[in-house]
Amino acid sequence: MTNSEIARGRNVVVVGTQWGDEGKGKVVDWMTPHAQGVVRFQGGHNAGHTLVIKGVKTALQLIPSGIMRDGVACYIGNGVVLDPTHLLGEIERLEKAGVEVRSRLYISESCPLILPFHVEVDKAREALRESSGSGKIGTTGKGIGPAYEDKVARRALRVQDLKHPERFAKKLKELLELHNFALTGYLKGTALEFQPIFDQAMKMAEVLKPMMADVGYLIHKAHQAGANILFEGAQGTLLDIDHGTYPYVTSSNCVAGNAAAGAGVGPQMLHYMLGITKAYTTRVGSGPFPTELEWEKEGTVGYHLATVGQERGTVTGRARRCGWLDAAALKRSIIINGISGLCMTKLDVLDGLAEVKMCIGYELNGQMIDILPLDADDILACKPVFETFPGWTETTFGMTDWDALPLNARRYLERVQEVIGAPIAMVSTGPDRDHTIVLRHPYQA
Repeated sequence: MTNSEIARGRNVVVVGTQWGDEGKGKVVDWMTPHAQGVVRFQGGHNAGHTLVIKGVKTALQLIPSGIMRDGVACYIGNGVVLDPTHLLGEIERLEKAGVEVRSRLYISESCPLILPFHVEVDKAREALRESSGSGKIGTTGKGIGPAYEDKVARRALRVQDLKHPERFAKKLKELLELHNFALTGYLKGTALEFQPIFDQAMKMAEVLKPMMADVGYLIHKAHQAGANILFEGAQGTLLDIDHGTYPYVTSSNCVAGNAAAGAGVGPQMLHYMLGITKAYTTRVGSGPFPTELEWEKEGTVGYHLATVGQERGTVTGRARRCGWLDAAALKRSIIINGISGLCMTKLDVLDGLAEVKMCIGYELNGQMIDILPLDADDILACKPVFETFPGWTETTFGMTDWDALPLNARRYLERVQEVIGAPIAMVSTGPDRDHTIVLRHPYQA
């Protein structure tokens, strides 16, 4: 049999196209029956994917959403920064709920570790920004940024170092000295001690060793054997370190192209890019948000979106800022990710509104532009230009048939497609995995 005759699998990349919290976890869980493996390729436990299965909520942060489907292999790729304490806690919670984890979770040995001093530096920096008046970035305070900094500076402790106690101890001493210097000198914090960190790491190493793997090669072999792979992104495109609303961004590349680098496979293995977006827009933390509404005042549209949509962060519990769908921002995400199809989530949250609006562009310095600018200061100066649509009184909650949607809901979604230049492949009409309308299945397209 020649290479061209080998029955290879089909692979789908799922990415958020807004500022995160678009509902990626539900979509990944829904698609997992068509995949034999699910991969996380960036971010850390600052991500939060909430799944609702038969009315029961499960929140995941590091472990791929595919873990909720029996027999599916789950991979944590090299692009993820890994807090072993949090990972083991997440495993324990899932096992208490009856989910088998350890036999099908594979952790890249190249993942940089998040250690206690990363968390302390992260929190101290954010506190310093606030006290100095420069303004918070809005980090989760979980050590993500400092861990990525160590990776880029080529001094990170990685998962593979846990297998070598002497090597780990030597690198840890050097790294701890550096971070303690910053903590006590510049950040006015307290130094951390070596021994408790080392002892805890060695204890966790024994639990993690059976799950350590050459993840990129395992994914390659599974693909060659015909397995379908699902690549699960965290956060969203507009939080990408390069392409987001800098500096109010996360510390990793959240875009579809990074699925290859963050998992250790070639880009030819990425076949379909599924973008996830809400039928409106939300954002957690600081940063520009052109279509933001008044969402804390009862009786306003923004309050409706926040309360009906239950808009609170999975990881932090912080209230999400809410506003109308920003199609001009979405258009940039479509281009950056090479989106093949879009899944529109939380359509049901718009039920009952007298009218629905969509931003189709902005006025900036006296000119009309139809795509989100790259500069945060320019975004702050943007005045959104809206199209207004009649709302619908009928409920869309739980619908699974496109033709059953209210006419005005369909017209709204059809106009979204026209503006962003990408087809809507799926519509989510509720939090449960079964509340889904499928127009073009990514694994069958």
